[in-house]
Amino acid sequence: MTKAELRKIYLARKKDLPADIRIDNSKRIAARLFERFDLTQVNYLHCFISIERFNEIDTKPIFEKLWQDFPKIQTVVPRVDAETNEITNLKFGRDTQLSRNSWGIEEPSHHEYVDADRIDIVLVPGLCFDRQGHRVGYGKGFYDRFLKRCRPDCVTIGLSYFEPIEKIDDVHEGDVAVAFVVTPEAVRTGSGRDQSPLSPQKIGTLK
Repeated sequence: MTKAELRKIYLARKKDLPADIRIDNSKRIAARLFERFDLTQVNYLHCFISIERFNEIDTKPIFEKLWQDFPKIQTVVPRVDAETNEITNLKFGRDTQLSRNSWGIEEPSHHEYVDADRIDIVLVPGLCFDRQGHRVGYGKGFYDRFLKRCRPDCVTIGLSYFEPIEKIDDVHEGDVAVAFVVTPEAVRTGSGRDQSPLSPQKIGTLK
């Protein structure tokens, strides 16, 4: 199926998830992430702030675990530059004040940016992924453009409520596959960039 067809299906599936199932699955995704990946050499980790009204994966358990158990890791979150339509990275911690942008999405109020080439791991949102790590998002291409600016050794990990499908039919050269996909059920390997000395030997190692 095409991205447009899959987007329609998985938006509906995500919308129909009961709150208790969504919360439980989010916790299971977080648990699998920390159980299966070695984060000891990570300095900067990018993760999205969940949009609750869209029933997105709740990333609060991920942030809380990072802040508690991996205090040396600087967590950063996305801000979309309205002029360039590019994702920038803002430092984010437990005490960071948030405000809503023009899309009604929460983001840090400050302007402490981190360059994309400093990031070691990106946790990538997606409505669904295929077995090669290609994703269906909301159709704006923000993350594809952002991931192209990250280092070749940056480990990309998709987060999804749903198991990967066999194939997305209309993948094109502008799409960037992720190296791994974490679901409530398992950690799957995609075809994204994970060939550097930092991964899989040091970052992104499956335990």
